[in-house]
Amino acid sequence: MKPPSLTIGIEEEYQIIDPNTRELRSYITEILEHDSVLLGEIKPELHQSMVEIGTRICHTPAEAKAELIRLRRMVMDLAATNGLVIAAAGTHPFSSWTEQEITPLERYIGVKEDLQELAQALLIFGTHVHIGIEDPDFRIDAMNVCRYFMPHVFALSTSSPFWMGRNTGLKSYRSVVFRSFPRTGIPRTMTSWSDYTEFVDVMVATGSIPDASKLWWDVRPHHKFPTLEFRLCDVCTRVDEAVCIAAIFQAIIAKLWKLRRDNLTFRQYSPSLIEENKWRVARYGLDGKMIDLGRGIELPARELVRELLEWFLGDVVDDLGSRDEVGYAYRILAEGTSADRQLETYRETGDLKAVVDRLVRETAAGVI
Repeated sequence: MKPPSLTIGIEEEYQIIDPNTRELRSYITEILEHDSVLLGEIKPELHQSMVEIGTRICHTPAEAKAELIRLRRMVMDLAATNGLVIAAAGTHPFSSWTEQEITPLERYIGVKEDLQELAQALLIFGTHVHIGIEDPDFRIDAMNVCRYFMPHVFALSTSSPFWMGRNTGLKSYRSVVFRSFPRTGIPRTMTSWSDYTEFVDVMVATGSIPDASKLWWDVRPHHKFPTLEFRLCDVCTRVDEAVCIAAIFQAIIAKLWKLRRDNLTFRQYSPSLIEENKWRVARYGLDGKMIDLGRGIELPARELVRELLEWFLGDVVDDLGSRDEVGYAYRILAEGTSADRQLETYRETGDLKAVVDRLVRETAAGVI
């Protein structure tokens, strides 16, 4: 069996911000008109106040970090030509979705027509990580097994405690907003690649979806590329957080490949129980408890995340050369996530504009 390439690709969605009002600003059309060469690396999204970047194919987390720094700097420079800035967080602390303009491209007009108010309200920002897996059956096997670990990694990324000017009481309100979309959440167990393609074929044949790109699961086989795409995480405010998340996903797949090579695997669990852990993370982040599904008990989230890290720190991260990038997770465990820092700033200042200012600074940290 040929091992997977384990390449890394990262997509990030940023908020375009007016630094005077700290509100979202529609500007994506101007960014895309600035230089057509950038198309493909910098992309529009559903709302005009959002911009998406996608890295080149990377082979190591260190390469991915250099790409993220390059692309964040590029977007910042383009926004700055009109006196604007960007911020990376799962939701804007106070801008209203009711006031945002939909990007006037056929793809997004179609989404708005199909999903109506749900599309208008989808003012959320995520990180998507692609890991190269060329064998389609292993792609499905890895998707089935790695579902268990999704809430653990999600807990390291939470960055959306505010919505419409309110403290939601959640660490990831973004995940709750996205849940309103169809075909989201933890996917069901697929028995094989043919099982997956048969499901897609039925959905397409019945007019439910035009293609597999409209399956918005938390983890999915990509519809064009030979990758497994992880879509659960809030966009990470700091570059190092995003790289850490990508490195962990790469390490998980590397570990699962080693088990498969040795005719071993990891026990699969009910998607409903995994969804319960996902909810606990969305609500409490690292400060809550998660269910250890193997032992049937609840434990502090930080403890279970540490167990995950220790599961592959002993071997695959050194093979991958990613010990430092994966190890950044221990800093997140000690200091908290972007959501925790946003809440800290709000407790200290009582000012959501101060929260936006901190997000802008942290998004740019190490970039400019």
